[in-house]
Amino acid sequence: QLQLVESGGGLVQPGGSLKLSCAASGFTLDYYAIGWFRQAPGKGREGLSCVSSNGLTTNYADSVKGRFTISRDTAKNTVYLQMNSMKPEDTGVYYCTAGPFIGECSIHDAFYDHWGQGTQVTVSS
Repeated sequence: QLQLVESGGGLVQPGGSLKLSCAASGFTLDYYAIGWFRQAPGKGREGLSCVSSNGLTTNYADSVKGRFTISRDTAKNTVYLQMNSMKPEDTGVYYCTAGPFIGECSIHDAFYDHWGQGTQVTVSS
């Protein structure tokens, strides 16, 4: 059974950093694109970043470009989201997601069909 488990969320001060992990089981990253999304309180789900199944393509939303970096460790079947220079507007529940696409990825949620349970990130002083 395909499963995604996020971890690494928490409370961080503005300007600080966090690194989220998305551990995948029941499938290998070689055949799935992985995306990171977040949902802020009272707002819709926002696509942040994605990485293709071959690891060669990444995309970022303008709101996080230059601050967030997506990476993956195929040996651990895990995808990461390094978040730097964090802002209060980065607060929300962060989700990772998987879609069975080869060689491409998207930050649109319709692209994906498996979702993790989410991890809370709060940016506040």
